[in-house]
Amino acid sequence: MKILLIGEYSRLHNSLKEGLKLLGHDAYIIGDGDHFKKFDVDFSVRPFFFTNYWLTRKFSGFCSKILSIDLMKLERGIRFYLFLPQLRNFDIVQLINSDAIETYPFFSKHLFKKIFSQNKKAILLVCGDETPVIDYLLKNELRYSILTPLLYNPKLKKEFLYSLKYTQKNYRNLFEFVTKNVLKIVTSDLDYKIPMEKMGFQTCLIPNPVNTNKLKFKHLETSEKIIIFLGINTGSSIKKGTVYFEKALEIISKKYPQKVETIITRSIPYNEYIAIYNKAHILLDQVYGYDQGYNALEAMAKGKVVFTGAETEFMNYYKLTDRVCINAIPDVDHLVKELSFLIENPAELIAIGKRARIFIETEHEYIKITQKYIQMWETTF
Repeated sequence: MKILLIGEYSRLHNSLKEGLKLLGHDAYIIGDGDHFKKFDVDFSVRPFFFTNYWLTRKFSGFCSKILSIDLMKLERGIRFYLFLPQLRNFDIVQLINSDAIETYPFFSKHLFKKIFSQNKKAILLVCGDETPVIDYLLKNELRYSILTPLLYNPKLKKEFLYSLKYTQKNYRNLFEFVTKNVLKIVTSDLDYKIPMEKMGFQTCLIPNPVNTNKLKFKHLETSEKIIIFLGINTGSSIKKGTVYFEKALEIISKKYPQKVETIITRSIPYNEYIAIYNKAHILLDQVYGYDQGYNALEAMAKGKVVFTGAETEFMNYYKLTDRVCINAIPDVDHLVKELSFLIENPAELIAIGKRARIFIETEHEYIKITQKYIQMWETTF
């Protein structure tokens, strides 16, 4: 088969592409590499003209501030348009989001019309913010969610504009257009499956593919200091509950000055991020999740102990009895208690790291997951 993957936010599509290539299929990714993360893509729509020249950057800033026109959004759309002649005759087109092109909704709709008309099957993957997901989270029916900070403090609205854009009429219309033209909606984990189904959408959950050949397991050594890593994405830190981790680390650093080393980074490219966290024992990911996102899964594949979403729903879905990661919740005392336990019980730290790797190999190994995608594509009409 020939597959076109539109958009890349986490390395999900790259891992899927690697699996597809290994199984003899042709796969290509078009996207902008997700801003500062700079993920690999085959067709780059990354804004160049309005980001790499001083004068055009100034002009872009002026248009954004004074005229409310985002020239980088327009540039992405134009670059995608120029690739259209090469984006035809694919057996499968998979969108990572209804806003996968990241241009203006009216422009996305026009471009998707072209994509849908010149290719065969189209699939929508929901692995992040999406209109029904945000609609449901705004109902505040879950114990907590990425919108919890906003629901408790409406003054934070400015920090949630990216998520809230999906409730605007133009993005809502774009989502509705996309869903009318795709044959199936796929979710990557329970954080999206639960809201989508609560809002009446039938979805197929296929776990995130993780390339376990590239991500080597490393046995945790605890003879020296235990290293705790917190990689902050400034654009999503409030949604991830980073402040709880920062407060917990302050307490832990004072409590165990001779036993612990903490490393904190802010919005660095993916390759730099990975190089830094490789030496860590513990990775702090997010507190508002019910399941693991891609960042957590990659760390778990390496045998790190990850503080992330691992709620009862997750344990039940995968029929787990032993912890493969630590369920992080928005409670500093809880985080300090869990960190303290691991620091004082390094044998358990090592055991969880081993179970984490086994879990990834069992439930997320990229060839297994790629085969699930292929089966879904082939049986979708």
